[in-house]
Amino acid sequence: MATPKILTTRYFLSSPRGGFLCFSSWMTPPTSHCHDPILTTISEAIKVSPTKPLHSSLKRILPSLTPNHVIDLINLNPHSLSPPSLLSFFKWLSTQHHFRLSIHSYCTMTHFLCAHKMLSEAQSLLQFVVSRKGKNSASSVFTSVLEARGTHQSNLVFSVLMNAYTDSGYFSDAIQCFRLVRKHNLQIPFHSCGYLFDRLMKLNLTSPAWAFYEEILDCGYPPDVCKFNVLMHRLCKEHKINEAQLLFGEIGKRGLRPTVVSFNTLINGYCKSGNLDQGFRLKRFMMENGVFPDVFTYSVLINGLCKEGQLDDANKLFMEMCDRGLVPNDVTFTTLINGHCVTGRADLGMEIYQQMLRKGVKPDVITYNTLINGLCKVGDLREAKKLVVEMTQRGLRPDKFTYTMLIDGCCKEGDLESALEIRKEMVKEGIELDNVAFTALISGFCREGQVIDAERTLREMLEAGIKPDDATYTMVIHGFCKKGDVKMGFKLLKEMQCDGHVPGVVTYNVLLNGLCKQGQMKNANMLLDAMLNLGVVPDDITYNILLEGHCKHGNREDFDKLRSEKGLVQDYASYTSLIGDLRKTCKERQKR
Repeated sequence: MATPKILTTRYFLSSPRGGFLCFSSWMTPPTSHCHDPILTTISEAIKVSPTKPLHSSLKRILPSLTPNHVIDLINLNPHSLSPPSLLSFFKWLSTQHHFRLSIHSYCTMTHFLCAHKMLSEAQSLLQFVVSRKGKNSASSVFTSVLEARGTHQSNLVFSVLMNAYTDSGYFSDAIQCFRLVRKHNLQIPFHSCGYLFDRLMKLNLTSPAWAFYEEILDCGYPPDVCKFNVLMHRLCKEHKINEAQLLFGEIGKRGLRPTVVSFNTLINGYCKSGNLDQGFRLKRFMMENGVFPDVFTYSVLINGLCKEGQLDDANKLFMEMCDRGLVPNDVTFTTLINGHCVTGRADLGMEIYQQMLRKGVKPDVITYNTLINGLCKVGDLREAKKLVVEMTQRGLRPDKFTYTMLIDGCCKEGDLESALEIRKEMVKEGIELDNVAFTALISGFCREGQVIDAERTLREMLEAGIKPDDATYTMVIHGFCKKGDVKMGFKLLKEMQCDGHVPGVVTYNVLLNGLCKQGQMKNANMLLDAMLNLGVVPDDITYNILLEGHCKHGNREDFDKLRSEKGLVQDYASYTSLIGDLRKTCKERQKR
């Protein structure tokens, strides 16, 4: 018996966001859905699909199939098909080139899956819908989900929809879904609200996260002091200390008690912003409210005092901490050690270090590096090297910073031999030199007049892919000029310019000084003109270098007389005027 031909047509409904949604309708006399032969044929095909492919079973009716058949099959499920088998059929149908599922079909299947607690599968379908509809589609998709509620209704579908938008990165749409749920007096999907909040925080979208958190709190979302603490921490990191303070005030208003973490977060924020007074006020306030400062509280305040150079107060606070029975950790000790080392009191830093060992607190690499840096700065290389041996004996490996500080210290003390030995040790350990280490070596070579070694190190630096700064180039140029090799100085100047550097007045002054010392006054004046053409503004040092050159290689008596009349030369006009007068005087002297 031939299957009756089913005529199909399509009609369109306007969507709330503009545009149209397309649905299919089959123009046949109304029949009882439960006894619809097409639904029966589909159901039977799904049942035997493990042994007989769907395409083979449905080949005859596939051209007549419409999205409404699919919707009826899901809503009515007349043959009680299992949810996984229905989903499998739905997915197969979505791959058929000549059949297009409507958004209503997707929303109906999502409701069905949510009703059967197949939430990840439901989200996958809505994720597809969201990807097709794009950003700012929450209103239209929400309406479609709402309209698709049939025999299978579950509030979980709105939670899944929020998650789909959140995972797609459409956060404003996810928030819009929450607002629409609230508007329609539906159950608020708190779990999805928390998930969205966490995603916003993870992406450092602090202000939107706080605004959203306020909204959901007002809808009954359970307040959590940990979330407040995380928000305050982010605001402090963004230097929004006033907003963090307001947020701190909200903790009490929401019926919660600030924890020691809440206080510490805000104290840390104030200390980092330089407002130590407010930090100490908060410490007093927390104690008045029965929250006792911990090691972190004291460490943060001690660090703030050390940065302000208030080491006496830092030591007093450290003693107070110990008197309260709190055991300072490695961070506390290192903070105090650093405070003393920065002010040039490495000896006091060493005393704190010994106290640290007596209390059984193990120093880490940062502690040792802090001490080594302090000792190198005051020129106590022997003690610094002893600490390197000690840290190695404790099972700690010196890192790039350790070696770099030692190289810098040795170079400043003129001990290039030790610096080069340390460099060899770095290479042996597989540690690459950084910008600071290369620059320290170049500076040391230049200071000792070993300009060839300085230039070779500069080349090694470039080969390592590290770009020297203007000061490093200028050091080497100065070294060659002092040796009388101005030509090499100009070669390096050209390299600087080719490497994208724009040499400043200091570099030009070094070259001018080299030319003037050799009596090349004509070239010196040409270099001055070149400076001016490049927009480099000469300073008083520039002109006085040039005048000194004219003085040494001209008539000293005439020069001194003119200079006493003109005063200090600070600009180009004064310089040219003085040189013009000097030349005029020389010519008059020659005529006589």
